[in-house]
Amino acid sequence: MLITARRSTATLTGAALLLTGAVSAVGLGAGAASAAPRTTALAVIADLSAQRVEVADQVAAAKYGTGSPIDDPAREAIVIADAEQQATALGIDPAAVGRIFRDQIEASKVVQRALFAEWDADPSLVPTTKPSLATIRAELNTIDAELVQAIATAQPGIHAPSCGGLLTAATVHARHAQGLDTLHFAALLRSLPSVCAD
Repeated sequence: MLITARRSTATLTGAALLLTGAVSAVGLGAGAASAAPRTTALAVIADLSAQRVEVADQVAAAKYGTGSPIDDPAREAIVIADAEQQATALGIDPAAVGRIFRDQIEASKVVQRALFAEWDADPSLVPTTKPSLATIRAELNTIDAELVQAIATAQPGIHAPSCGGLLTAATVHARHAQGLDTLHFAALLRSLPSVCAD
């Protein structure tokens, strides 16, 4: 992660509240398994989603102080449309992929809003370098293409009754493997509720 500034107490408290709600949304319980094989397709989805919420730090740094809004409906529509087009090419349900990507986008905004609030409260934490938003978007495009492919590969597991438990294990594994803090774990949980089919 490029930005490693300490999290304020207020931010951590807010993230903990988000975490509680997100756990309920995804269906991750306290008794969930703590690890999952990284070779499973659901584990790949969790890992890529974790990478995506980490990149949100760079998005926030690129936008902060520029007037660029966190909510960008036009850009979000492009991301979702691209994912749906890739899904169609791979022969999977584009609407389901669209739902997953809406959650991915909302997860990114969880991180961005928290960082904006933190930097507003303590300007000494504002990053001293501003990344290129175009470069970040290229990185996100790569992650997104891999994520659509992982969703396609995971189709049998996504539609299996065991999906929730396996995704729980994969999510916890991704958190520990990538060293996510409370905020980013809350965002990771927010990114995943649409993965398993009803």
